[in-house]
Amino acid sequence: MEKTKLDRINELARLSKERELFPIEKDEQARLRKEYIAEWRQSTISLLENTVIVNPDGTRRPLSKMKKQ
Repeated sequence: MEKTKLDRINELARLSKERELFPIEKDEQARLRKEYIAEWRQSTISLLENTVIVNPDGTRRPLSKMKKQ
């Protein structure tokens, strides 16, 4: 996610602590949070799909194969 979008999420969070957000700001905050969570989920899934378990005997197994057993 772009730094400008992350900064905007943080700015809206600070504003919400100071005052009630306007409806357009609430919509923007919800949209940005949804986008952030979607990117975080995709990143986590990608990380787990590329994780390898090394067994004591030195063999390597992709984590994706581990969950099928």
